[in-house]
Amino acid sequence: MKKIIAISILVFYCYSGQAQVLMSLIFGDKLNSPNIEFGLEGGWDVSTIHAKNGAKALSGFNLGFYFDFNLKNPAWMVNTGVIVKSPMGAKGMPVYSLNDPELDNSFEGGSVSTNLRYFNVPIMMKYQFKNHIYVKAGAQLGLMNKAFDEFTNETESGDDLVLTKQTRDNYHPIDAGLAIGAGYRLTGGNGMNIGIQYYLGLMDIEVDDSGPMQTNRVFYLTAGIPIGKGKAAKRQKEKEMAK
Repeated sequence: MKKIIAISILVFYCYSGQAQVLMSLIFGDKLNSPNIEFGLEGGWDVSTIHAKNGAKALSGFNLGFYFDFNLKNPAWMVNTGVIVKSPMGAKGMPVYSLNDPELDNSFEGGSVSTNLRYFNVPIMMKYQFKNHIYVKAGAQLGLMNKAFDEFTNETESGDDLVLTKQTRDNYHPIDAGLAIGAGYRLTGGNGMNIGIQYYLGLMDIEVDDSGPMQTNRVFYLTAGIPIGKGKAAKRQKEKEMAK
């Protein structure tokens, strides 16, 4: 019961990156058990929007937490969690009208970056080989947090002119698609894991569906660190010795 309460509190606070890290450090050893591994995961990602005119890759940093739930066969597990911070979108698109002649003139010849922010939840089956290499595949769901376009242009003086336009109403609040990944566990299969993951969006992200279907594409390079796993293992050993 205590473990369920701790997980519920952690999920509730995941909407803040700082709170997520703090709660993870506090409850890390409580969330780990012989059949559950909990940890923090973060790294670098590159995203784009398929079928968006002029879209180029946009890079950023991601951060979240993960759970590995062991099944009866120890090589198989369910891998899930929440990617709390995950910049998605694309850059390099041509500017469009802001319905303001002065602004349109200022940004003529510039470019637009589309920035999308989701809370992403991957749900995958994971298989770890005896050599500590693992593979995983499944689905990923996303709940949009915010969206904005950033207009940029260089002025005659060489300075950058920047304008941000909120665009959340232009996108569906839910995204979903397929996710696959692979990686390696260090320290004999019990330490940090280094992995790659690819997300293939299957839903049209734009509310206006008069144009081609636009979908998210993201490549992740991550490092996962178990939180409190050593303490949890020690606590379990003490319980077994006390029997």
